[in-house]
Amino acid sequence: MTHEQSDADACLLNAAKPSRVFVVGSTGYIGKFVVRELVARGYDVVSFARKRSGVGGSSSEEKTRTQLEGSDVRFGDVGSMDSLMKNGIRGERFDVVVSCLTSRNGGVKDSWEIDYKATRNALEAGKAAGANHFILLSAICVQKPMLEFQRAKLRFEKELMESGLVYSIVRPTAFFKSLAGQIESIKKGKPYVMFGNGKLTACKPISERDLACFMADCIEDPEKHNRILPVGGPGKAISAREQGEMLFELLGREPKFKNMPIRMFD
Repeated sequence: MTHEQSDADACLLNAAKPSRVFVVGSTGYIGKFVVRELVARGYDVVSFARKRSGVGGSSSEEKTRTQLEGSDVRFGDVGSMDSLMKNGIRGERFDVVVSCLTSRNGGVKDSWEIDYKATRNALEAGKAAGANHFILLSAICVQKPMLEFQRAKLRFEKELMESGLVYSIVRPTAFFKSLAGQIESIKKGKPYVMFGNGKLTACKPISERDLACFMADCIEDPEKHNRILPVGGPGKAISAREQGEMLFELLGREPKFKNMPIRMFD
């Protein structure tokens, strides 16, 4: 074997070694799919989660480990830098940090605690662990910030871009799951719920699996580095009102809408 061949083989071996990925927000709706996709691709994944996760803390540690099978599940509080370093990072090195954190209710306090502070903790922890790439799950709606969680996300996006790390800011449109919940309500005779007049934004809903694949691609595709990445599903963008009208037509029901004031999140 020549010296050149030996060097080439060593490079291939290094390239084949799975990168270490630290995931926060791993038990969320999208987070679970991202962890599974990364595990399926052979990455060495550490999932950081609360001891009682899920809606109302309904998921036990055992259930969380089952949901995130294939990853090393560690428990703690992402809102606490001390817990994040002690229980999550544990003095180890990581290559990539993926944040799927998002506030649950979109209120002022929750938005700044999760969408900004906790996500910023993950960034600082990643830096301390030697990570050189941070992948952020953001939202397409931050383009026209009117709600507090959008402002919190935008502030963190700015700090991430100024952090010196390679960044991939993923801004997905609405998720199909969001629409699925509306379908069941409409079937029961309830109105389609939308903010304002339902024409404030338009989007192309994306499936959780497609979004998880896109986020995993951010590690491997240099074209997705140091970029803000809007992503949606197939077809043309449609407004919330148009989505509602389509659902009523498909279900053969008379359109009935409920307009929610945007100021409820202020």
